[in-house]
Amino acid sequence: MPTIFERDHVNAFCKEAPIEILSSASGPLSGLTFGVKDIFDIINVPTGFGSPAWLNSHPIPSKSAPFISSLVDAGASLLGKTHTDELTYSILGMNAHYGTPLNVAAPDRVPGGSSSGSAAAVAAKLVDFAIGSDTGGSVRTPASFCGIYGFRPTHGRISLENARPLAKSFDSLGWFARDPEILLRVGEVLFNETRTTKSKPSFSFLKEAFDLLPASVAKQAKEAIALRLGNPQITTVSIGNHDLQDWAETFRILQGAEIWEEHGSWAKDHFNEMGPGIKERFEAASLITKEQKQKAQLEQVEVISTMNHLLSENTYLILPTVIDIAPRLNSTAGELDAFRKNSFKLLCIAGLCGLPQVSLPLLTIQDAPFGISILGRRGMDMALLSEIHAPN
Repeated sequence: MPTIFERDHVNAFCKEAPIEILSSASGPLSGLTFGVKDIFDIINVPTGFGSPAWLNSHPIPSKSAPFISSLVDAGASLLGKTHTDELTYSILGMNAHYGTPLNVAAPDRVPGGSSSGSAAAVAAKLVDFAIGSDTGGSVRTPASFCGIYGFRPTHGRISLENARPLAKSFDSLGWFARDPEILLRVGEVLFNETRTTKSKPSFSFLKEAFDLLPASVAKQAKEAIALRLGNPQITTVSIGNHDLQDWAETFRILQGAEIWEEHGSWAKDHFNEMGPGIKERFEAASLITKEQKQKAQLEQVEVISTMNHLLSENTYLILPTVIDIAPRLNSTAGELDAFRKNSFKLLCIAGLCGLPQVSLPLLTIQDAPFGISILGRRGMDMALLSEIHAPN
């Protein structure tokens, strides 16, 4: 049988970190294959973190991330490690060192990141599911761009032991699949929970989120999700006198401050080895002051309070996953940066509040996928996955 590298026509897998673990176990994931983002350690396999400089300055891991054995013991076979944006500090999927994985759903557009290889591998049917991570949108964004399902769980629900952190207060393991049944089955294994059925849920559109879209796209998106949920009468709620732009800035400051605290010392020694955009982001993070961080922490408390008011145990919010379809590969640096900043108006909500969110591949606009998301209250992971698996 050809190796994954021989079959990989989308540059999804890391050639510098070959690994294959074939499972003979019978279990809920029996017969399925998966890839793992190259931030998670696998014993005796290099962890590159999307950066040759990181790869060359860190030892080969002596332990594996705990979830690896959970998936293999459940019957899934690991086919390889997948590419990530450099140091995971991007949502676009473009890596100056290892190239940009191909987005088979829109080949002239970026695949999204930083879990770019994982999303590309699932979209290209190289694996049945793939593990990524989501700090500021790194699962949700590529899921939307590549036309697949992507799930970010409640922050802290799944161990990130033996994983490279970006900003620990926001980092979450996440995963991709082409259908909701596999997405749910992976959740059952990783959460060690069974699927759940609750009383009829309530869904609401988040007004300010849909206001960011052109009116025609917002209308299409609302109609598509209402049809998917079998619920044509969905109410609309508002964050009141708050502004999503302010929330995105709060997130930027908190994330950037944590990133610099975590990696600043190493980054200063390797600025000249970083690709474009990544270096500038680290430099910007280094300028965040203690006072800015403290102010942002107080603002985060207000964001959490607002979202707790809108979400109850059986209430979910609907919003666009990102601001638009994937940018074209030939976009200017300015266009890409503007896309990033605008998308964080939507992506920051789950991050600031540690909420579970799933992106559904429901729309095609200008021949490119566009995801619609459902956001749940903390701890409602399995209920959310069960809901999209078996809509009303």
